Amino acid sequence: MRSSLTTVRSLGVLAVLLTMTSCGGMVPTVTKSATESAPARITIRPDDYHVPYTGKAGDGRLFFLSDELFDGGSTTREAKQFVALFLWKADGSFDSVELSEVKRRANLPPQQAGHATDDAPLHTFLEQLGDYELEPIRVAPFSHTVDGIVFGFVPQEYDGMWSVNIQPGDFIAYYAPWDGYEYDT
Repeated sequence: MRSSLTTVRSLGVLAVLLTMTSCGGMVPTVTKSATESAPARITIRPDDYHVPYTGKAGDGRLFFLSDELFDGGSTTREAKQFVALFLWKADGSFDSVELSEVKRRANLPPQQAGHATDDAPLHTFLEQLGDYELEPIRVAPFSHTVDGIVFGFVPQEYDGMWSVNIQPGDFIAYYAPWDGYEYDT
């Protein structure tokens, strides 16, 4: 999807430039944009698609909870699925990751996200949050390794564009302007 997105954006810029030049307009000077560096903070917004649980916990910490995190495995290691609770301090700085490994659906391809087969860990984490509010949060990207698997909201640069990808599984990638509305799955 990223190469398609880059191609579409590149074609759009080219079309604007060609239109301007053919109409006798000046070609604008291209300057550095906000996408040329990793963001210090991103906004995560709850939605009804891949982000149903994000907001503020009863103790004031910020959270993101998902049952779609996965490690695709390798030739020597089976694919794994996790329910994970990412926690940030009230100021948006990384605090901790809590996770529970769950069984993956039998028909789910190794490199594809899908909901966990067991809801119990999801409900346990929701209970741990106390009196939580679902709301947009503004947090710092981070990475945290557990048993050789990277968890976090990890900045990555691809073909000159930055994204912040949820790991493991890379099932959501956030993009500039980092407002939580722009993400790919």
